[in-house]
Amino acid sequence: MTRRDLIHKWSVYALGLLIIWVLDAYILPRYPLLGVSPMLLPPALAAVAVLEGAYAGTGFGLAVGLLWELAYPGGFGALVIFMALAGMATGGLSQYALSQSLPGCLLCSAGVLALLDGLRVARGLITNAAELPALLQVALPECLLSLAWTPLVYLLFRSIYRRVGGTKLA
Repeated sequence: MTRRDLIHKWSVYALGLLIIWVLDAYILPRYPLLGVSPMLLPPALAAVAVLEGAYAGTGFGLAVGLLWELAYPGGFGALVIFMALAGMATGGLSQYALSQSLPGCLLCSAGVLALLDGLRVARGLITNAAELPALLQVALPECLLSLAWTPLVYLLFRSIYRRVGGTKLA
């Protein structure tokens, strides 16, 4: 791919991420289900990392983490590193162990969401924000609801992948 093709490809991915972020930040929080709204940024990261691989997943993870830290209050920078590592691990796992498909994306999204919510629960326990049952009442429905949105997120990024030069999928 030429430099121009790469710039075009990642610009289109950025537009896809913008669509997901608008859903995540402005539309879905208005309609909570079971008292929670889904997190769509981790499945977006998993989808691109599954489709593009470890190196691209790391870079996209940096972008997703930076967007998350800048757009939502209360961050301290750790999400940038966590999302980059998650993109690298997800991309590597899909390249070498899983298939680059929806089931692979669902598995990787489940792993990223479980780890992220596990860290949030641990932080809540350490800071005495709430008891474990209360934290789990938020974390589990949030993970399940986010996983329910993963196929839609994957289909969006797979269509982008197919249009802007993806050659790995049939």
